[in-house]
Amino acid sequence: MNGFIGEEIVATFDLERIKRLIPHRYPMLLVDKVHVLERGERAIGIKNVTANEPFFMGHFPEKPVMPGVLIIEALAQTAAVLAMDILLSDEEEALVYLTSVDNAKFRQQVVPGDQLHLHVQKEKARSFLWRLAVQAKVDGKVVTEASLSAVIEKRPR
Repeated sequence: MNGFIGEEIVATFDLERIKRLIPHRYPMLLVDKVHVLERGERAIGIKNVTANEPFFMGHFPEKPVMPGVLIIEALAQTAAVLAMDILLSDEEEALVYLTSVDNAKFRQQVVPGDQLHLHVQKEKARSFLWRLAVQAKVDGKVVTEASLSAVIEKRPR
């Protein structure tokens, strides 16, 4: 999945815009900012990992490590922002449901003080069914990668 580094940022979505696009809230909102590089095609989200994260109390108190499933969730939320931005008008609501995680690899631990760069690349989309290649990076090094599938369900307001 090349092509993310050195590309021009088209738009930046702050936390308030992210919250308008996806329903997640603290403590499950795991994306702090999204840089949209190519609308509807790919994006990079940012997750600042802090020692105050609630999951560190139990995972693990003596050596805090971000659970891999939450890294995948942060990638999925970044993908949901990418999809919602292109698919919804202001009058519409929808939810994105993760339907599969394939070929997940966890290459390095993520610890307090790390900044996750959440790379998502649409591989294919058929209306409301999306397939994405995802990578999480810390300091330019891939720490997690996978393929995700999701379905988007529009809901009347």
